[in-house]
Amino acid sequence: MSSSDKTGLGEKTSSATTGFEEAAKPHYLGHRERLRKRFRESGADSLPDYELLELVLFRAMPRRDTKPIAKAIIARFGTFAEAMNAPEDRLLEVPGLGDAAVTEIKLVRAAALRLMRGEVLERQVLSSWQSVLDYCRAAMAFEAKEQFRILFLDKRNQIIADEIQQEGTVDHTPVYVREVVKRALELSATALVLVHNHPSGDPTPSRADIEMTKQIVAAAKPMGVVIHDHIIVGKQGHASFKGLGLI
Repeated sequence: MSSSDKTGLGEKTSSATTGFEEAAKPHYLGHRERLRKRFRESGADSLPDYELLELVLFRAMPRRDTKPIAKAIIARFGTFAEAMNAPEDRLLEVPGLGDAAVTEIKLVRAAALRLMRGEVLERQVLSSWQSVLDYCRAAMAFEAKEQFRILFLDKRNQIIADEIQQEGTVDHTPVYVREVVKRALELSATALVLVHNHPSGDPTPSRADIEMTKQIVAAAKPMGVVIHDHIIVGKQGHASFKGLGLI
């Protein structure tokens, strides 16, 4: 066989191998690169919820098509925000979703909250009120149980502590007025912002909420501690006691 024949055979074999390798590549690899490119060039707003969720799942599922799983998650929970805030056990009920993917989802949520909290802590609360509301809603609005949170402020109205004081049931959180005031004095706080969530989604204050707030205001005033506001957050929005004329 001549050298030219050998060369021709080698070229044909190489070409066939390359074609086989291209055909063997999973179809979703091209989709992933297109999705990443669209995100880089046009931002997150250019992507529907399920595609943004796909990007989150890529690292946890490097060898699987994430599109049907992402669509299944959105179909079950409704929105990207609901999916990010869903309990881990409920996320694991979605076929094909394992521990690694759930961890990735929770990591994104934790990173977002850390960023929002950092922005709130670096500013005066009263001059960045919308950021405070956004942080409280992101942190608490999707919780399955009621939580009572307090933002402790110094004389400059900057946050010196952000603490969850109590966690209750789906419709009640026990709040101990004496403990609230005691903790404020321990931290040398001069003002407080009270926050709690309504898992039902409706942030409308209940009679118990109003009465409890009045008790805290009355107990804190003689100690020189001002209650700037009591915010109730829920999936349907938020309610401000100050805005409603209740403080």
